[in-house]
Amino acid sequence: MGYFERALVAAIVIGAGAGFVGALVVLRRRTFFAQALTHGTYPGAVAAAALGVSVPLGAAAASVVLVAVMAGIARVRRQGAQVAAGIVLTGGFAIGAILQAVIPGLPVRAESLLVGSILTVSDADIVLAASVALIAVVLVAMFGKEIAFSTFDPSGFRAAGYREWPIELLVLALIAATVVSALPAVGAILAIALIAAPAAAARLVVPTYRAILWTAPLIGAASGVIGVLASRALAVAAGPSIVLAATAFFALALGISKLRGLPLNRVAIPVETAEDARIA
Repeated sequence: MGYFERALVAAIVIGAGAGFVGALVVLRRRTFFAQALTHGTYPGAVAAAALGVSVPLGAAAASVVLVAVMAGIARVRRQGAQVAAGIVLTGGFAIGAILQAVIPGLPVRAESLLVGSILTVSDADIVLAASVALIAVVLVAMFGKEIAFSTFDPSGFRAAGYREWPIELLVLALIAATVVSALPAVGAILAIALIAAPAAAARLVVPTYRAILWTAPLIGAASGVIGVLASRALAVAAGPSIVLAATAFFALALGISKLRGLPLNRVAIPVETAEDARIA
């Protein structure tokens, strides 16, 4: 399989997986958390490149540390989850930039870590993304009722005797794994758009939770394919092209919802704010 065909397969797999988990991100209002995580894993990716090990492995290790740090900061009195996410987003990205500057002779360019390089993804990267997507589907199938209950009626979920933290931890783990698997394709900066935009577009045009879970991966995969084809035709970077395709799908969905006279939030969930972006 040539590099271009491999890039197309990677675009489909990563786009579909990001779209599926992105539906949970958008519906549970965890976009701010996911954004902080994508930027905060940058130093892990740089350190892994410097050590000559897998970049996703370094990003995965960083994500575990970041989730623990964010959880700790969020529990400090008179602080909050938005403070934790802001510190992780800016602090983590700054550490990565410093490491990039002080470590000589890195085997990868800074641009590939920031905006991805889907044309150079390996078979291992594709297997990782496919495994994450498959695990996400299986876990949502197993715990779908609990996830939906806690997403749409958290007070009722607690009143029914369920503990909220296991479901929250499960969703956060899926977000972290998806961020890591998307890094080779779209990098630390652009990963959040590929995760959030397809799900946000699906939310505008389909009426149910289950329909969003089905539609968002299709939009994500289509965004990946269109972005790769556009990058080849226009001789531009593939990562930004994929993200622009996902953004275009969101704009199209927004236009369709306006023309059909549909409310902007087909699913009755309030708009996310930084205050809502708690991690536990």
